[in-house]
Amino acid sequence: MRSFVRPLRKTQVVFLPVAAALLLVAGGLLQSSVSAQDAGSAPLPPPGPPPPAAFQKPIPADQLAFLNDYAGRMEKDLRKDKRFNKLLNQVIPRTGYFYGGEKTLADVSDDVLDADPLPVNIRDGRYAMVGTSGGGFHGGRGFVWFDMKAGIGLGGIYFRPTNGEPTPTLAIYSRQLVDQSLSMSQLPLEFAQDFSQWEMAARMPPVTVRYIIPGNGKKYPLLHDEDFCDHPPNAPAPPQDECEQLNADAADKDMDAAYFMEQTGNRSDATAYMLGQDQVAWIGVREQTCGGVLACRIRFTRQRTRVLIGHR
Repeated sequence: MRSFVRPLRKTQVVFLPVAAALLLVAGGLLQSSVSAQDAGSAPLPPPGPPPPAAFQKPIPADQLAFLNDYAGRMEKDLRKDKRFNKLLNQVIPRTGYFYGGEKTLADVSDDVLDADPLPVNIRDGRYAMVGTSGGGFHGGRGFVWFDMKAGIGLGGIYFRPTNGEPTPTLAIYSRQLVDQSLSMSQLPLEFAQDFSQWEMAARMPPVTVRYIIPGNGKKYPLLHDEDFCDHPPNAPAPPQDECEQLNADAADKDMDAAYFMEQTGNRSDATAYMLGQDQVAWIGVREQTCGGVLACRIRFTRQRTRVLIGHR
């Protein structure tokens, strides 16, 4: 982040002739469907749910049990306990992260855990959420979550970069994670429940760029696979135009994250965001093809994201 480039602006889209632009579409987004039709293949059944994320080296339960003593107390009290700092060392990958300067991910975690602490939340005597609600550098805030029975931990850092990379951004990390390609639903359901509560307490936007930093210390897109139009049977449906717009925004955020990581080699401390001509051409094709139809835009964008992260 030493020298910064201008952030992506929607007004920078260049509309190329469709025939020329299609040649630049990385991976041939539409080629697979055309080939399947040419081969006369039968429609494939819908894919099943993705497998849950894989964690390694679980933390022994007796090293986590002390967290129950801090239920309802302020996060700053727990931070003074050396046992908590030892847990952080087992969860935070040893890698760099840019947060107002070149730092280690551990240093940035310390910074965001100092910003407006929230009470420690212990649920069912098993799930611990330690978080802050904001006030750090560029709105920085964060959390660390533990499943005391399974012996796993996840942390998160949220802030608004101003150097040209996609923003706002949330990076979820764990040294115990081994996967490099994940969507939100692959993380533990219990984590998702506590994370949702933290999002509300920390006043997070409903859609943001999301990354995952596993044990190898690199950064990868953490894809949205929520359907913002979904709702319980006994609850009123959300306004269709609003929820579908959120789905479209989520697809765009995933593509921004995937393109940024593809351009910067998945560096956890990557800083610059530069829109290449292939991406400009692709956006032109999408806009000419879909116009203002959100369902079409979402489908095209998710196809592009799969190409960028290597799922061709």
